[in-house]
Amino acid sequence: MDGHDPGQIEGHFEVLDGPDTEVSVVIADDDVGMRIGVRRVLASAGLKVLADVSSAPEAIAATLSTSPDICVLGTQIPGNGMLAAERIREALPATKIVMLSPLEREEEMFAALNAGADGYVAKSISAEQLVHALRGVTSGEAALSRRMTARLIREFQTRGSQRRLQITVAGQPVHLTAREFEILDWMRRDESTAKIAEQFRISEVTVRRHASAIVRKLGASDRRAAIQLLRAS
Repeated sequence: MDGHDPGQIEGHFEVLDGPDTEVSVVIADDDVGMRIGVRRVLASAGLKVLADVSSAPEAIAATLSTSPDICVLGTQIPGNGMLAAERIREALPATKIVMLSPLEREEEMFAALNAGADGYVAKSISAEQLVHALRGVTSGEAALSRRMTARLIREFQTRGSQRRLQITVAGQPVHLTAREFEILDWMRRDESTAKIAEQFRISEVTVRRHASAIVRKLGASDRRAAIQLLRAS
C-alpha cells in the first residue's frame, strides 16, 4: 500500500480522533509507514480508526479497551500476531479480525484462520480492495484473495472420507494422508525438497515432516530407501 511516511515516530498506542461512522477499526503493525498508509486509506473511506499500535500486546490492550468492529493485525508483529488474534477472538468474539501479511503463504493463512481471523490479505492489496474487504467482513464475508480461497477449497475437498489414501508396498497396505500421497508422487520423481515446497507453496520444513512420516509408515530407514522400496513394489 502507498502512503508510507518515514518521518512518523512510533510510540505507545493512543486513541485517535476520527469521523463518527458505523465501522470502527484498530490497526496493529510494526511497519509505521504501513500503519500510516492504512489509517489514511480507511479514514478517507469513512471508517473510524480508534487506535494505531505496533505490537501484539498493544493490539490486545487497544482492542479490549475500544471494542472495535474490526482489528487489522500484521502477521509478523512483535509479540506474535497469531497469539494476539487468538486472545482478541476469545475476549471479543464480535470483533472481526483481518490479518495483513507481507506475502501470502498457505500455511500462514491456515494458521490465521485457526487463530480466529475472518480474513487474511497481503500488504500489497490496493486501497480500494482493503476497504472493500473490511466492509465485507462486517457483513459476514471472509476477506481472502482468490488464490487463497481456491487453496482453502482444495483443502476442504481433501478432507473427510478421501483424506486418507491406501497404497500397497511389499504386499502390505500403507495408509497415507492426501498431502502425503501428493508429496510421495514427487518423491518418486527424485524431486528436491525445495522443488516440492515450491510446487505446493509450503515450507521446506513441512515437506521434510511429511517425508519423514512417509518413510516411517513405509518402514524404511530413510527417504532413499523408501523410494527404492516403492520402485520395487
